[in-house]
Amino acid sequence: MFELMVILFIVGYVFIALEHTVNINKAATALFMGISLWVVYILGAESILGPSSPNFSEFINIHPQVAQLPIYEQFIHFIAENELLKYFAEVSEILFFLMGAMTIVEIVDQHEGFSIITNRITTRNKVKLLWVIGIITFFMSSILDNLTTAIVMVALLRKIIPDKHERWLMAGIIVIAANAGGAWSPIGDVTTIMLWINGNITSAGIIPSLFLPSLISLIVPLVILSFTLKGKVEQHKLESAEKHGKNKIITDNERWVLLALGVAALLFVPVFKVTTHLPPFMGMLLGLSVVWIFTEIMYHRKKDIDKNEKLTVSRVIKNIDVPTILFFLGILMAVNALQSAGHLALLSSTLDKHLNNVYSINTIIGLLSSIIDNVPLVAAAMGMHTVATPEALAIASNPDYLQLFLQDGKFWTLLAYCAGTGGSILIIGSAAGVAVMGLEKMEFGWYLKKISLLAMAGYFAGIACYALQNGF
Repeated sequence: MFELMVILFIVGYVFIALEHTVNINKAATALFMGISLWVVYILGAESILGPSSPNFSEFINIHPQVAQLPIYEQFIHFIAENELLKYFAEVSEILFFLMGAMTIVEIVDQHEGFSIITNRITTRNKVKLLWVIGIITFFMSSILDNLTTAIVMVALLRKIIPDKHERWLMAGIIVIAANAGGAWSPIGDVTTIMLWINGNITSAGIIPSLFLPSLISLIVPLVILSFTLKGKVEQHKLESAEKHGKNKIITDNERWVLLALGVAALLFVPVFKVTTHLPPFMGMLLGLSVVWIFTEIMYHRKKDIDKNEKLTVSRVIKNIDVPTILFFLGILMAVNALQSAGHLALLSSTLDKHLNNVYSINTIIGLLSSIIDNVPLVAAAMGMHTVATPEALAIASNPDYLQLFLQDGKFWTLLAYCAGTGGSILIIGSAAGVAVMGLEKMEFGWYLKKISLLAMAGYFAGIACYALQNGF
C-alpha cells in the first residue's frame, strides 16, 4: 500500500502534466488523486504506518482511550479524526485566502479599474515598451498575483501590438516578470501564500531577501533582449479599442475608488496578520467585505439601471476560477496524504543525505517546477521539512544546518524564489504561463525556442545574486 500511494501520485501527476493531450481537466485529476490517496492510506494504515510510527504513537499517548480499541480502529481514529481534519484545516485557510483575493481582483477588473494603469502606456519604441511592460508587470504581480497580472497585461498587449509574434515576445516577458514579481511578495504567488500562511516565511523576511534576486531574474532577460530588438511597434487603433466595451454605468471616480479599495484590501492583509495574530484569510475576507459593502451602496444609489447591469460581488463571484481552487484542494490533499503516511520524510532524509545543500535542493525544485506545477512541489517541500524553532536549534547536533530551516531561513526564502521563477523556463510551468498560452494561443515550441533560455539565464542569475547577498 505504501508503494501504491506513490504510484497513484505519479500517475496523477502525469495526467495533470498532459492535461491538454488527454483532455481531462487537471482539477478533476487532482481531486481524484487527492481523495484516492487518503482512501488507500486509511485502508492500508496498518501496513503503511505500523504501531511504532512516531506520529501514531504520540496520538495514542495523548488519547489513551483510543488505545483500548482494536488496532485497525485506532488507525481509523488517527487518520480520519486527527490527520485528515488537521490538514484540511490548513488547506482551507489557503483556499479561502485565494477565493477572497480572486474575488477582489475580479470585481476591480470587471469595473475596468486596472485600465487606469494600463491605458497610460503610450510608447511605441520596442525596447522602451519591453522595459515598461516588464517593470509594471513585476510590481503589479507583487501586489495582485502572477496569474491575474498576466491576464491584465495580455489584455493591454492586444490593444497596442497587432503583430502576433511581436506580441508573443512581450507576452513571454510578462510571464517572466509576473513570476519574478510574485516570488518576493507574500501575496504575489500561491506558493509564497502557502509558505507565509504556514509560518515558514514572514513579510519582513521575504521582501528584503528576495527583492533583488527576483529583480535580477527579470533584468537579465530584459538586457539580453534589448540588444536584439529594433524599431517601433506597428500603430494600433487605440482610440476605438479603448472605447469598445467601456463600462458606462460607473464614473471614473468610482473606478478609481474601487481600484484603491481593492489594492488597499490586498495590502492590508499582512498588516492585519501582524496586528491581530489572526490567520491571513480572515484579513482577506475582511477586505472583501469592505469592497462588497462599497459596491452594494454604489449600485443602490443608481436606481435607474437594470439589475442585470449591476456588477456586485454576489454576481461577479460566479466568475472566479473555481476549477483552479479545486485543483489546489486536490493537489494539497494528495501531498498531505504522502506527508502523513511518511513518504515525504523518507524523501527528505534521502535528499539531505545525498545533497545536504539548500542551494542544490532548491535549484532542482525550481527546475522541476518548469515541468510540474510549483504548488505541489512547494507543498511537498513543506511536508519534507518543518520550520525549526530556537529551542530545537539549541539542542541540535548540527545547529548550523538546522538554522537554515528557521522561520525566514535560507531554505524557505530560496524555495520561494526557485519555485516562483523556475516555472518561467517553460510555458506550462506556471499559472501565468498557462494563462498566457491559452489567451494568446502561444505554441509550446515557440516559447521553448524564444523565451526559455532567457528565463533560465535570469533564474540562475537570481540564484547567484541570492548567494552573494546571503552567503553560500
